[in-house]
Amino acid sequence: MSDPTPATMKLFGTDGVRGKANIEPVTAETALKLGRAAAHVFRNRHAAPAERGSSRHKIVLGKDTRLSGYMLENAMTSGILSMGVDVLLIGPLPTPGVAYIARSLRADAAVVLTASHNPYDDNGIKFFDRDGYKLDAAVEHEIEELVFGGAIDTIRPTAGAVGKATRIDDALGRYIEFAKTSFPRGMTLDGFRIVVDTANGAGYKSTPCILRELGAELFVYNNAPNGLNINKECGSQHPSGLRQAVIAHRAHLGIAHDGDADRVIFCDENARLVDGDEILAVAGVDLLQKGQLRNKTIVATLMSNGGLDEAIGKAGGKVVRVQVGDKYVIDEMRRLDASVGGEQSGHLIFRDFTTTGDGIVSALQVLRVMRETGKTLSELCRVMQRFPQVMLNVKVRSKPPLDSIGGVQDAIREAKAVLQEAGSVIVRYSGTEPLCRVTVEGRDRAVIERHAQRIADAVQNQVGAA
Repeated sequence: MSDPTPATMKLFGTDGVRGKANIEPVTAETALKLGRAAAHVFRNRHAAPAERGSSRHKIVLGKDTRLSGYMLENAMTSGILSMGVDVLLIGPLPTPGVAYIARSLRADAAVVLTASHNPYDDNGIKFFDRDGYKLDAAVEHEIEELVFGGAIDTIRPTAGAVGKATRIDDALGRYIEFAKTSFPRGMTLDGFRIVVDTANGAGYKSTPCILRELGAELFVYNNAPNGLNINKECGSQHPSGLRQAVIAHRAHLGIAHDGDADRVIFCDENARLVDGDEILAVAGVDLLQKGQLRNKTIVATLMSNGGLDEAIGKAGGKVVRVQVGDKYVIDEMRRLDASVGGEQSGHLIFRDFTTTGDGIVSALQVLRVMRETGKTLSELCRVMQRFPQVMLNVKVRSKPPLDSIGGVQDAIREAKAVLQEAGSVIVRYSGTEPLCRVTVEGRDRAVIERHAQRIADAVQNQVGAA
């Protein structure tokens, strides 16, 4: 049998299980089953607790600020406890913080209830192994098989063998101290004026606290979550307010997270948006100049701008590209022993400090370079000259294989023939939303806009939503 992929699995997509909250598969019933299945898998994957000096198997459970998180948290907890595994409840915390707490508390795994940058009425379930990395497809497939099969239906611990739930009150403090260790000891942010938009999400306490403790003067927006306002016209997906605030407060830069704070985007002192590609260029060139970029390699995705390759190449390094998804970036980073990688969207991984995308850790790396060089963010970003790039999203009613849609393939072939080596064409379905994403890059903006629209029109004609 071939290796499982998101396209062949029933529950797991490119980033865990995700969908409309309280509609399958993101229901209390399925969450309970996933909890049981995951507890069984992780209990059997890892050493007996006595060998680790512990008396119980345990799983850390965190979430973002969505209303539906309460429902899923209780269901997931019940499922895990019913298999004789303890649950360590840490409440709202950034996704990278949950992964870190699992390592800090020597847990068997971590679960995060989040739909990242999606609206509040969506939710999802992400899993991390005890080392803080996302699960590989084989383990996700094993969990799926247990959810839909009956292999563990008869496993029913009783009496003292049932799991116990404990709330970890110092999880936020642990994560704050961990994130601060990624910033040089003795260095401060004194004199920096920073606008922060936490998207009414999981980073609403941690990011402002970290930056203030390091000495920055902050202007914080969208840090009052009510369960319904996560990502609502704010955060990394809606940066217009961030840009306006940077100008209004005469700030040195702006920082915005998504709902689970595993990504970050910036705007410079002139309110120009700075995406993940530019931050990879800034950090990569800085580390190359210091001889600290492992294997002189940055890992990016097919969506990254060609200007990144050019900037890193001029500095003596190289860019390796993988398919879209931070999970694939991390897998390749581990394979190549690379220290820096990420996505244009702002999922950035600095493996010298953490195991997954972390918005505040990434922001601290940018602030470090600014402090050490004395340069503004706009000056640092001059290391990369962007190639013109057009990205269009088409809502779709279904996701048949794109190579089976003749009209779409004809438009793609025509674009590639015109652009040749001077550009790129990427057409792919979103792994988390009913969208087809069309990205065309080249030297001539008018040409790429024309071909991107032709491809998008072809997708709309064939599988577009009404």
